[in-house]
Amino acid sequence: MRTSLLTLTALLLACGGGERTPAVDTTTVVPIATTPQRVATVEGFSTPESVAYDSDQRVWFVSNINGSPSAKDGNGFISRLTDDGVIDSLHFIKGGRGGAKLDAPKGLTITGDTLWVADISVLRGFNRKTGAPVVTIDFGKRALFLNDVAAIPDSSLLLTDTGIIIADSMTHPGPDRIFRVKGRTITVSAEGAHLQGPNGIAYDDQQKRVIMVPFGGTTIFMAKEGSGAIPMGLGPGQQDGVVILDGRILVSSWADSSVSEIGENGVKKVITGVPSPADIGLDAAGRRLAIPLFTENKVEIWKLP
Repeated sequence: MRTSLLTLTALLLACGGGERTPAVDTTTVVPIATTPQRVATVEGFSTPESVAYDSDQRVWFVSNINGSPSAKDGNGFISRLTDDGVIDSLHFIKGGRGGAKLDAPKGLTITGDTLWVADISVLRGFNRKTGAPVVTIDFGKRALFLNDVAAIPDSSLLLTDTGIIIADSMTHPGPDRIFRVKGRTITVSAEGAHLQGPNGIAYDDQQKRVIMVPFGGTTIFMAKEGSGAIPMGLGPGQQDGVVILDGRILVSSWADSSVSEIGENGVKKVITGVPSPADIGLDAAGRRLAIPLFTENKVEIWKLP
């Protein structure tokens, strides 16, 4: 068909049709990327640990520990990025300003107008539009190292407690726990060394289940309504963050500086060469993944196929 079209165009020109607009070749196809593409690298953070995407405002939030992950030093902060990855406000929420308290903020999630932050032994809530503090839930001595937070459909929040202390070195006195918070009521959903230092946690809307990945082991855990944490497969180890896109479980790993897909056929590398990848964030509609590089003080944004 293409050859005939080109031949016809040549005949028209030869027969005095040179003033006519040549036929346009519409057979050229722009290739669609079949591998993830890095679309932005953002610098200037201070120990970035977690990223959350606000699809309503089309902005990214980044938690900055800014010191030791276990230090209650009051100098943590939350940055806000534009949709395309430009820092809009480095200190959108800053410890010690406007009544905000932040020590070593880590996992982030959003429900309604509240940006939730896991902060050592406290769950903090801020208005996602203004940054004003709205709620503080103190776990006291019940929590040692609150790490990630996820929202589930019954209006509860699930938080992981990795059970570690990081000072000059890392120790693991435990216990390892997953907490459930509803309103201001705190309960323990799972507990024990078998949890292997719980870290990233996410809710799978399609399968109606919770996925948890540990930092201290390779097991990937799953839980459904009324069940405890059940092993469902193995990851690369030292897993930090987890998100779910179209049923695909994507996990960041310090062990091999990667983001991998965990499935029935094992581990499939999706993105490599990302050192110290912490708690990843997802723009599901835009199919973009934000990776905080903990020791590099950067955040990379990748477009997924």
